[in-house]
Amino acid sequence: MKQVLNLRVNGLHKQLYVEPYWTLDKTLREELGLMGVKTGCATGACGTCTVIVDGRAIRSCLFPALRAEGRDILTIEGLQGEDGGLHPLQQAFIDHFAFQCGYCTPAMILTAKALLDENPEATEQEIKEYLSGNLCRCTGYVKIVEAVLDARDKMKQGSRE
Repeated sequence: MKQVLNLRVNGLHKQLYVEPYWTLDKTLREELGLMGVKTGCATGACGTCTVIVDGRAIRSCLFPALRAEGRDILTIEGLQGEDGGLHPLQQAFIDHFAFQCGYCTPAMILTAKALLDENPEATEQEIKEYLSGNLCRCTGYVKIVEAVLDARDKMKQGSRE
């Protein structure tokens, strides 16, 4: 039997009905149409389902949807600025060609955002460690780390470019 779920997704209040066994990734993708939330392994190992819940990067494939009741959720679709412009992390991924197939990119960007929100002075090694749970089968990570370092520097300067 479906239950009512109230949450805030990308700044907007959402009320929907979910089955008790649904995961947050399924709910965000299938019920709210947020296709930036990917499902890869469905076991929490690859990180492609990462979203930010109450400021923390989480694996949405392991997170029961009903546990999101009343929480603030950020997906890649909600990362843009108030003016609709790209977030510095999104722009840095473009500038540094830090993606190939793009499947892992939303989760990489959200994971990096959670890190930089928590630690705006993150070192290269800290960035590598924080991103280590997100698998990319295409890039080799060098350009991803370069993009995060660049975005970190721009964010410290207060730039959204």
